[in-house]
This record gives sequence, structure tokens and C-alpha cells, in this order.
Amino acid sequence: MSPKSAQHKAVSEKIGSLTDKAYQELEERIVTLRLRPGEVLSETALSEQLGIGRTPIREALQRLALEGLVVILPRKGILVSDINPGKQLLVLEVRRELDGLMARAGSVRRTEEERDHFLEIAAGMEQAASENDAIKFMRYDNEYNVLVATAAHNEYVVRAIGLMNSLSRRFWYVHYKETADLPHCARLHAAVARCIAEGDTEGASEASDRLIDYVETFTRATVNTTPVR
Repeated sequence: MSPKSAQHKAVSEKIGSLTDKAYQELEERIVTLRLRPGEVLSETALSEQLGIGRTPIREALQRLALEGLVVILPRKGILVSDINPGKQLLVLEVRRELDGLMARAGSVRRTEEERDHFLEIAAGMEQAASENDAIKFMRYDNEYNVLVATAAHNEYVVRAIGLMNSLSRRFWYVHYKETADLPHCARLHAAVARCIAEGDTEGASEASDRLIDYVETFTRATVNTTPVR
């Protein structure tokens, strides 16, 4: 590799790392309503707030747009997307199938390292719920979602589920105080994680269905609530 090519590769890797950092920070801010539905976003302002250049910020926003968390309007600006219970129910139709597939595949294909990680997450989610720490729980939930997809060792399911996780997490965060039971929700997640860790394919599939049943019931209970502004 020539010095010029090596330098270009190093710059690209740095930008990619900064893009991931910007994405993670912005995703959490949107999911936890620090950036609220309908809020107008500025690349310049976000760059200054996060201490990251505009190019990684722009790439992170494009990724968030693919996931439905922001809407990019040409020559008008960037808006945090609205929250729609009807669309969330459509997401859950797809997630029921994908989550079950990932749980079954993960119980067979997960590595020993992933097994240990599942057990750590299960315990962490239950502890966060016992402390009524929603932000901590949300971080474990994000870690859980990534690990369930990764442990399936199927790149196509990872791509598909990645487009829906953030929307589901934001919807839950908005409404959990009204209709959710945080300890029960944690136990349902932990049951899936432990079944995958133990290699219990049937148990993982059944636990995944119970979790989606709960999330769907929770979502339907929010239909008549006032939208977040």
C-alpha cells in the first residue's frame, strides 16, 4: 500500500469511528427525548455540541433517517420524526418474526463469549429495573438488541432489525411510565437472554413471543394517549 493510500485509509477509518460516536450520541438523545419529535436539527449546532466535525454528523443523521428517527427535507432542514402508534404496530408485526428467528438461531450459534454477555445483560436489566433507572435500562436494552442480532450470525437479519430497534426503543421510552411495568419488562427480556445463553431453542422462541406479546399489548394501550410534542 502506498503512503497516500495508507493515509486515505486512516482518514476514512477516523471518520467512520467519529460517525459511529455521533450516531450513538444522537440516537440516545432522540430515543430518550432530549431531542424531541418535531425539533429542527442543525448540523452546525450538533457539531459544536458534540465536538465532532460536520461530515461525521451528516453521515450519522443519514443513518438515523434510514431508521426513521429523523426526516431530512431538502432545502428545508432536518426534523426529529413524530411518534406514531399505528406504525409501531406495523414494526411489531415484522419484529415478531425476526425476533423469534434471531432467538432460535442465537441459541444454536452463539459463542461462549456471547453466552456470558447474555447473562451479564440479563442481570443488568433486572438490576436497572429494580433501581427504577430507565436510562440505564434503555442502555442495556440497546446492548441486548445488538447482541441478539449479532449472536444469530446472519448478516441479513442484522441489517433488517437494525432499521427498527431505535423506533421501538423510543416508543417504549415515551410511554413506559403510563402503561409499562419496568420490572416485568426486564424479566421478559432476561428470560430470552438466558434461554439463548443456555442453548434452549424452544424456550428462547417462546420467551421471544411472550416479550413481543407484552410489547404489543403495551403499544395498543397507548393508542389513545396524547402524542408527545
